[in-house]
Amino acid sequence: METMWLSGAEWVAVLRIGLGLWWLESWRHKDKKTWFTGGGIDWAAGIADKHRWTFVRSGFDVVVKPRPRTMAYVVAYAELALGLGLIVGFLTPIALVCGLALNLIYLVLMIHDWGEQGQNLMMALISAVALFTMSWQVWSLDHAFGLFT
Repeated sequence: METMWLSGAEWVAVLRIGLGLWWLESWRHKDKKTWFTGGGIDWAAGIADKHRWTFVRSGFDVVVKPRPRTMAYVVAYAELALGLGLIVGFLTPIALVCGLALNLIYLVLMIHDWGEQGQNLMMALISAVALFTMSWQVWSLDHAFGLFT
């Protein structure tokens, strides 16, 4: 593969790092006070209550609604962990799969609102490309430690 300036593996690492920065921004821009006191989960509950698919409504009621504070922390700190992990390339394949799962969960929740889909679709696509091109081959702690070779 011919590329300009960087090798193919380096360009994919740039993509991985950019995705990590995107996750970090998702964490950074949250109003933590409102988020951790249930604001984000309350918003999602309102969407889940009106969802056209029964499995989404019932799944939200069983998994998320009984523990809004815990789920708020799980979501926020998952975004932080994904961002940091992808930027430094630590446990990269695991971070990419988990990030892809978070994006897909959000896509399913927001299936009726196409205005909300663009960011998550792009993040899911980047995750898939970064995973299947093994974006941890350069510029990563995984590579430095010989993980996932």
